[in-house]
Amino acid sequence: MNQKPLALKILDLVSMLLLLAAAYLAIVVAPTEKVMGDVQRVFYFHVGTAWVALIGFVFTAVLSVIYLITKNLKWDRIQVAAVEVSVVFFLITIILGSIWARPAWNTWWTWDPRLTTAAIAELIYIAYFMLRQGIDDPDKRARFGAVYALIGGLSAPITFFAIRLFRTIHPVVIAGANAEAEGNFSMSGDMLTAFFFALFAFTIIFIDLFWNRIRLGEYQNEVEERKLKAAY
Repeated sequence: MNQKPLALKILDLVSMLLLLAAAYLAIVVAPTEKVMGDVQRVFYFHVGTAWVALIGFVFTAVLSVIYLITKNLKWDRIQVAAVEVSVVFFLITIILGSIWARPAWNTWWTWDPRLTTAAIAELIYIAYFMLRQGIDDPDKRARFGAVYALIGGLSAPITFFAIRLFRTIHPVVIAGANAEAEGNFSMSGDMLTAFFFALFAFTIIFIDLFWNRIRLGEYQNEVEERKLKAAY
C-alpha cells in the first residue's frame, strides 16, 4: 500500500483549518440577521456544501464523457469518487436547509421547486450506486454508470436554476431577489466575507476528500483484481 503523499497530508490539515475558520466567520464574525436571528448562520455552510455538490455532479458528467471516449477504467474510479463525495455534501445541504426552513417557513420540508429538484437529484445519485452494485463485470458496470451519470448530470443545472425559472419561496440571495421568497435577506460586508470564505473552504475540502476517495478506489480496484486472479 502506497503511503499518503505529503501534499495530501498538508491538504488534510489545511482543510481542517479552513473548516474551523469558516465556522468562526459564520458564528462569530458575521452579524446576527435581524429577522431570522442566529439560525441564518446555517446559510453559509448550506450554500457552501450545495456549491461543491452541484459542481461535483456536473464534473461526474464530464468524467462520463471521458470514460466513454477512452474506455479507461481509471476514469470510472475517479467518477465514483466524485459522485460519492458529492452525494454526501448534498445530503448535508438538504439537512442544513431543513434546519433553516423550520423557523423561516414553519416547516422542516415543503415541496417547493428548489427542494423538490434537490431531493430528486440526491435520489438519482443514490440510485447510481444501486445500479453499480447490480453489475459484476467491471467494464459493463463502468459503461452503464457513465451513461447514467451523464444523464443524471442534468439534475444539477435544473436544481440550480429552479428558483430562477419557477415561482418559489426559496430565497435567491446572490444575483437577484425573489419577491415571493420567505426568508430572503440582504448581506452586509461581514456576511459576504463569511459567505465567500465558506465557498472557498468547502471547495478545498471537496478537493481533499475527492483525492482521498480516489486513493481508496485504487485500493478497492487492487482487491478486486486479486479476487479475480484467485478465482481463476
